[in-house]
Amino acid sequence: MAPVIYPTTNFTATEQLCLDRGDGIYVYDTDGNKYIEGLAGLWCTSLGYSNTEVMDAITEQLHKLPFTHTFGGKTHKPIMELAEKLKAMVPVEDAYIFFGNSGSDANDTHYKMLRYYFNAIGKPEKRKIITRERGYHGVTVAAGSLTSLPANLAHFDAPLEALHILRSDAPHYYTGRQGNETEEQFVDRIISNLEEQILAEDPDTIAAMIVEPITGASGVIVPPEGYYEKLQALLRKHGILVWADEVICGFGRTGADFGCTTMGIKPDLMTFAKQLSSAYFPISASVIPGWMYEAMIAQTNEVGVFGHGYTYSGHPAACAAALKTLEIYERDNLFEHAAEVGAYMQAQLRGIFTDHPLVGEVRGKGLIAALELVSNKTTGASFDKGAAGAAAQKACQDNGLILRAVAGNALALCPPLIITKAEVDDMLARMKAAVDTAYAELQDKGLIAA
Repeated sequence: MAPVIYPTTNFTATEQLCLDRGDGIYVYDTDGNKYIEGLAGLWCTSLGYSNTEVMDAITEQLHKLPFTHTFGGKTHKPIMELAEKLKAMVPVEDAYIFFGNSGSDANDTHYKMLRYYFNAIGKPEKRKIITRERGYHGVTVAAGSLTSLPANLAHFDAPLEALHILRSDAPHYYTGRQGNETEEQFVDRIISNLEEQILAEDPDTIAAMIVEPITGASGVIVPPEGYYEKLQALLRKHGILVWADEVICGFGRTGADFGCTTMGIKPDLMTFAKQLSSAYFPISASVIPGWMYEAMIAQTNEVGVFGHGYTYSGHPAACAAALKTLEIYERDNLFEHAAEVGAYMQAQLRGIFTDHPLVGEVRGKGLIAALELVSNKTTGASFDKGAAGAAAQKACQDNGLILRAVAGNALALCPPLIITKAEVDDMLARMKAAVDTAYAELQDKGLIAA
């Protein structure tokens, strides 16, 4: 056992699979076994595992200027070019971009910039952030407090009250509906709950609400139609900024440029990472509107510096990787490809799994989806301690497919954007065999309702 503290891992079950190399949508372990990487690593390797163009862009930059920081007036061409490229892409008014290294630190940066901004305009009391149950926004102290998954909060003593974090309902109709409530009634109820919460807290004390357009680690929740329309109207009515966490959805994953486009969100703030560089080099981006940036200029001049930043903010090799990745997306029409193949994948998933006795719900958009595994298809009853998710994930791996069980019993898939329809068929055939195996094992253990 290597002396490694492994992330998001049970310390009694480490080093179960050692990967050695990758090619296209496939990865290989040290024993030579081949797997379809059905979660694109961690929702991130959009171009697969052997894109030499991105590798060459990184290598070329390393040979030219392997590192320079961007503190105190220093800059370099790749960071400026990348910022201009993103500014032209995002649906944020006169965008300005801060670069970091991960989605967690990008959300932490937003948390700090919101405080900095509201202090700059004389509203220091406007500092509360609304997040949602079953939200995932990272694992640093602030971003981890915005995350609402039990495993990410247990034993860490997250300073929720000190950070002024508020939690609202998860927009998951399947698990959150009450009685015979329709989707529209469900949406109206949770929006009403949110407004009551906002009024009780005082809107003048609330800075923003953070949302994933479609969630990832909480089980690929796709909010019902009408939810975002009503949510944004409510937030804007009360002067609360809309903060879109696009770390997973951004850059083609949902079949459009951004999850905001797919779900009809007009954000004030946006967070990016993962597919920004196809994960070939760590990089993240925190996007704010020009009016927010302009308001902070005098404050930085008063202090003498904007006192926030990382050694690797805008690392030249990371920027080179992102620039090449964005070029490939555009040149190869990968967002359009993801829309076409994603529609095919969604249709096939529903055709294969809607009537499966272990599956309560099939959900997703584009090339991101999940199966909700249930012990009783009629009632939607779940399994304790993620028993079905664990069984299905293991069965998939045994069948040459790497997927991930999230939020207990949701089996998530999120393949590289380059996947073909034929490869989707192969992936789903392996997935079907694995879910069948898991169902039989759960039956043998007496965990399936009669």
